[in-house]
Amino acid sequence: MSDDPVGVVTRWEDAGGEWRVVARTAAGVTVALCRCDGGEEVDRFTSADPALVEFLARRG
Repeated sequence: MSDDPVGVVTRWEDAGGEWRVVARTAAGVTVALCRCDGGEEVDRFTSADPALVEFLARRG
């Protein structure tokens, strides 16, 4: 995975994909990367990066 989880999410979104938070724990947040045509999950990652946590908090 990239050292920039916010970049991963924004590039995925910019390419037309969807993402969703599937878990929040003390260890971090887990994000599912999904296809734009039906929401099938393609990948997921977990990160405790404070920038990602803040980014996701601002997004909803």
